[in-house]
Amino acid sequence: MLALVAGPVAVNGTLAGWTDSKTSQGDLSAAKIPAPELTQDCQFRPGVLGLGARVRIFWRLPDGYQLDDIVVKASTSGLGSVLAPLAGFNLSGNTTSNGNGTYTTDVPTNLLGGLLGLGSELEIAFVVEHESGWQSDAAAVASNAGLIAGIGGNCRNLTS
Repeated sequence: MLALVAGPVAVNGTLAGWTDSKTSQGDLSAAKIPAPELTQDCQFRPGVLGLGARVRIFWRLPDGYQLDDIVVKASTSGLGSVLAPLAGFNLSGNTTSNGNGTYTTDVPTNLLGGLLGLGSELEIAFVVEHESGWQSDAAAVASNAGLIAGIGGNCRNLTS
């Protein structure tokens, strides 16, 4: 028993044939999901004393996609933070077709995390989501509702 406990521990190595001289070749490519396009500068609409304030976004779908393929995302914790789907927002109910292939979407600021009165900037982005789950780059705007009742609010396009 002492020999088993106090004796040297030996580990025997093995020889395994984990290599092979055969080679394979092939091409790998990934589809690029086209992004929506902003068609003109966004607008901040303050409403009356900040009530009914909204961000108006002008954009176009890429060819071959429909409104149902768009996911609207927002970041209320500062630019550069992770965009998350905008909860409580109905894209089709807040979007108007302009008849020339472009759309106008109004995003109420009350859905944007209590933006009014905070003076903080918020990013709103549209992405195309393919049926595979892959998403396009974003068409994004940044908005600031101003400090009091929408006074001094603004909006600017982050992408073209």
